[in-house]
Amino acid sequence: MEITDPKAIRALAHGARLEVISELYSTQLSRTATELAAQTGLTPSAMSYHLRALRKWGIVEPAAPSGDARERRWKAAGTDFTINSGGGVASPELAVLDLEIEAFRRRVSAYAAVRDRRLKNGEVAEAASVVVLSSTLLYLTPAQRTELRERIFALLKEYELEDPTQVPEGAERIATLWSMIPDDRPVRGRPRLSAAVAR
Repeated sequence: MEITDPKAIRALAHGARLEVISELYSTQLSRTATELAAQTGLTPSAMSYHLRALRKWGIVEPAAPSGDARERRWKAAGTDFTINSGGGVASPELAVLDLEIEAFRRRVSAYAAVRDRRLKNGEVAEAASVVVLSSTLLYLTPAQRTELRERIFALLKEYELEDPTQVPEGAERIATLWSMIPDDRPVRGRPRLSAAVAR
């Protein structure tokens, strides 16, 4: 699913809503408002409000009842999720980006705390390759940008579970955050866009 409506993107600019989207789309399992509230620190009633807002934009939808039918279950309205604002300068996508980066910081801090606790307890440290953070500067044409994006998404999709209820032995949840952002510096030998327009 690709979200392009600025109003819909603006509606995502809330940490709890992004966590819900991440949970439902990555696991492809249904959850109740109570279950999702426990993950985000909200009350079930507050979570129900956020779920209804996400449903309004077609991002989540009611799922078939399972077990206790007294509480509605929710699921992702698709198998993957992408935000594409079209690159507007005052894009609400930037607010969503801030929240995604903050969520990334929380994950890093939580992982570091667990790792330090294990080291203090004398447990075997994990290999350094468990956490990967890489930054690269590329020169890409519009066609190459599209190709790279599609290839990255296709590769990530290969690792998605066909059956979310069947997690392989030894597997653990791994969070990924991938971005592709134009650099504000001009290509060597070319003027900045603003300078070119000024002429």
